[in-house]
Amino acid sequence: MDRQDELETRIEVLKKDRKAVILAHNYQIPEVQDLADFCGDSLELARKAKESDAEVIVFCGVHFMAETAAILSPDKTVLLPDEDAGCPMADMATAADLARLKDEHPGAAVVCYVNSTAEVKARSDVCCTSSNAVEVVSRFDGSREVIFVPDRYLGAHVERETGRKLILWPGYCPTHARLSSDQIADARSRYPGAPVIVHPESRADVCLAADEVRSTGGMVKFAREAGVKRIVVGTETGLLHRLKKENPGVEFIPLSDGAVCPNMKLITPEKIMWALEDMEPRITVDPEIARKALVAVERMLQGPVMGVS
Repeated sequence: MDRQDELETRIEVLKKDRKAVILAHNYQIPEVQDLADFCGDSLELARKAKESDAEVIVFCGVHFMAETAAILSPDKTVLLPDEDAGCPMADMATAADLARLKDEHPGAAVVCYVNSTAEVKARSDVCCTSSNAVEVVSRFDGSREVIFVPDRYLGAHVERETGRKLILWPGYCPTHARLSSDQIADARSRYPGAPVIVHPESRADVCLAADEVRSTGGMVKFAREAGVKRIVVGTETGLLHRLKKENPGVEFIPLSDGAVCPNMKLITPEKIMWALEDMEPRITVDPEIARKALVAVERMLQGPVMGVS
């Protein structure tokens, strides 16, 4: 038995002993995705965390994702196998700064991208993900101001899709911000006829130059249904493992080989094993912050909601 087989066997034993489930984001390294009980985007993982009857959730993603799971499931133990797996975008918005912006726009609703801290969620009216941001913003009466935090590029995409002017926070994803329309032009010349799909965290010129703007979950769906043999994918390269695995007859080409989030690559099978052995690092949220944040997160999961328009 080789090292990988030994790790997988040990993890399976620990999962059973701990009554644990392993959830992995689409950007995780292939070895982690293959170990997971479920892979998905932020919205899918949030729903799985809430619905799971497991006592322990091993969250293979970044800190805000594990925090969201802890907010949704306060009775469960949530483990993040590498506590240094953070999100630069989430760190670009603080609760204090958001409070000041709200003071400048009394009566404005706050739509908070899930890529944010629990403290920011607690000061928001509703959370969203890249897959449902347009739907969430569309719930609000058109006469009401809406603050969108923290991703200015996702917010700009929502503006284009809804025709609404939002108050945009100046945050961004460093990985997606490096994608360019020049890369799309180059891909079109090298792979004529191949559709180009990009993530809405990308800059406006990238979104406008692409054929489709999709969340990672949306990209998975597009790949399954498009009926083409080659697709150029503009997002973090970790998604390509899942795309290739689920669509063996399709060639997937990264828009940029450099679209790599270092924080998403920190978790390894060894760290998953150690987390289950030690039941650490455990992610917890202050109960009062969690209580307030839960309102915004639940609204994200429920679909159209009364009382937020």
